[in-house]
Amino acid sequence: MNHRELPDKMEEECGVFGIYSPDNDQIGSLTYLGLLALQHRGQESAGISVVQGDTITGHKDMGLAAWVFKDYDPASLTGSVSVGHVRYSTSGDSCVENAQPLEAHCKLGSLVIAHNGNLINADIIRSLLEDGGVLFQTSSDSEVLMSMIARGASKGFEKAVVDAISAVKGSYALIISLDNKLIGVRDPYGIRPLCIGRSGDNSWFLASESCALDAVDAEFVRDVEPGEIVVIDETGLNSIAHDKNNNLTTCVFEYIYFARPDSVIDGIDVYDLRSKCGEALYKEYPVDADVVVGVPDSGIPAALGYSHASGIPYVQGFIKNRYVGRTFISPTQEIREKAVSLKLNAVRSLVKDKKVLLIDDSIVRGTTSRRMVRKLRQAGAKEVHIGIVSPPVSDPCYFGIDTPNREDLIANKMTNAEICQSIGADSLQYLSLDGLLTALGRKDGFCLGCLNGIYPISTR
Repeated sequence: MNHRELPDKMEEECGVFGIYSPDNDQIGSLTYLGLLALQHRGQESAGISVVQGDTITGHKDMGLAAWVFKDYDPASLTGSVSVGHVRYSTSGDSCVENAQPLEAHCKLGSLVIAHNGNLINADIIRSLLEDGGVLFQTSSDSEVLMSMIARGASKGFEKAVVDAISAVKGSYALIISLDNKLIGVRDPYGIRPLCIGRSGDNSWFLASESCALDAVDAEFVRDVEPGEIVVIDETGLNSIAHDKNNNLTTCVFEYIYFARPDSVIDGIDVYDLRSKCGEALYKEYPVDADVVVGVPDSGIPAALGYSHASGIPYVQGFIKNRYVGRTFISPTQEIREKAVSLKLNAVRSLVKDKKVLLIDDSIVRGTTSRRMVRKLRQAGAKEVHIGIVSPPVSDPCYFGIDTPNREDLIANKMTNAEICQSIGADSLQYLSLDGLLTALGRKDGFCLGCLNGIYPISTR
């Protein structure tokens, strides 16, 4: 039996990728490359569905994309529209039944859906649909959306999609294939990212992040706007706004932690932002240190930014083992702890007898920070100071991020001094909210719920 550890990092739900390319016989292979580029967004399952007329051909399974397609050649998936997905489950069990894309047939023909986000009213809608006789094959909130679209198919694809998403509440970046069209949908607040790419005259792409467009040599066109539905077919790209009261509030942790640093989301360069956060942290928290070390991977650009601003040398104080499997499946807590410790190892020659400033993106439960401090001390560090390039994570997320309950968040139950003592550091400082927003370049346009308890959507 597999037991998942309580996360000590915020975990993204998934990544989505889609292609409309009726003349491209490499659509399956290109979708696979897109999923590899988005693998950081979800490692529990992966899948691709390709549509040609009324026929859906697909493959999905548990595990990383490379493992799922180890014995199944994605080049064999041919058609005009593809939908791909990598999943980290925050809604629904971690099992192959909940792996996406989800597939069905309705009055309009083939229907495929992939979803990143979390619907906070999915249980209520599911219950109403079940009362009406609808049978569900999964425990995923994404199937609720699929069922609503299928039920409205007699009204036409546009009405079916608009009615379905108008009924749900929460965060969603959706890629849908319906009526041989590729459809992208972003929630009215743009909490989860979704962008558009193009290659040549007749190949269009949708992706969670722009780095996936780079992976398939597609040109970035633009981000899908909050509350926008884009429809791609033989006429090209067309836009439908389903909610005129759209206010951009992108999840701020997309920039701080989730997104790959080579992505650009809603006009903000992720690497540049993380570097600026490191510079801002130095202004607020100048430390008498000999070296600056970043926690791989998201802490490295910020550490480089701090080093640049302060003049303190940056060193690669931790080496990351990229070949350690998922630690939560290990049979005992002792073995899980040892497996986790294999992931990062301190470089003794770089930190011995040094005053070290360790830069990380966030602290959730504190166990990772405690482990990092211990490793640095075991490697001979004279002092260990911690700099965090986000404000304290004090509240849970309801919109597609796997965070512990409020009482499990260390910043919710301890003062800064108590956290510092708990993790064994000589000092600890978080970047202020003002400092973060200054680095982002604007004061609004972000969901900050996990930092200040103020959410763009009512969670009740």
